[in-house]
Amino acid sequence: MPSSPEGTHDRTGPTDPSGSPESLILHATDNGVSWITLNRPEAMNAVTWDQRERIIALLAEASADPGIRAVVLTATGRGFCAGADLRGAPATGDRVPGDVARTIRLGAQRLIAAVLDCEKPVLAAVNGTAAGIGAHLALACDLVLAAESAKFIEVFVRRGLVPDGGGAYLLPRLIGPQRAKELMFFGDSLPAAEAERLGLVNRTVPDEELAATARAWAQRLADGPTRAIALTKQLVNASLDADRATAFAAEAMAQEINMTTQDANEGVASFVERRVPKYRGV
Repeated sequence: MPSSPEGTHDRTGPTDPSGSPESLILHATDNGVSWITLNRPEAMNAVTWDQRERIIALLAEASADPGIRAVVLTATGRGFCAGADLRGAPATGDRVPGDVARTIRLGAQRLIAAVLDCEKPVLAAVNGTAAGIGAHLALACDLVLAAESAKFIEVFVRRGLVPDGGGAYLLPRLIGPQRAKELMFFGDSLPAAEAERLGLVNRTVPDEELAATARAWAQRLADGPTRAIALTKQLVNASLDADRATAFAAEAMAQEINMTTQDANEGVASFVERRVPKYRGV
């Protein structure tokens, strides 16, 4: 994927693991869209501890900033994210029972939760291999675009590991338990076209069209009714864990909250006046 669109970049610099988080995770804002770009192409964008923390912080900032109305998560080079790189994590002493579970909760699971809980729609533009936590990072996004050359790999079984980063939560909800088990039990490489057929990817596009398509989709999201989209995201994400009564109650409350927004009033007024709505994100 080419670098993110022109905008205000925090900083650029070397892409070795000792580089600053700002150089390894590029950030730009452009027309209400926050572009978060993994930038360790020589390591297939394996995510270090510092990079993870920066992504989490940028997603939190996107939630809190009314000027940001959509987020794109993408990467430079041939890979989207090859998984976790634990170099740079805080030093620990001898492992004791509970350490691994705590590391997962505070690490991989926090990263995936930050995507799922972001109050703005998050679009993944998957430019290459997404493996392990990298696959889950993409699949946690609200919409997923993939280059034709991209592939997804549940690599954990190849290393004798249990999937982490919410994989066993995300995949069955996206493609059902049988397909999820097939991917996780065998760890086979899944081409982008097949991922689209299964429902893991919204759309596969030629590599050279990925950046333009991501920009167009992100702008449509940024031009939409921000709070209505945020509430819709919350309803959909919670729906598979709720019974009908709870889901219906949540839907009614979301409608109640949304009708206090200026965008909802604008949407109704534009319908009555037969004109295109102009949403402001408030």
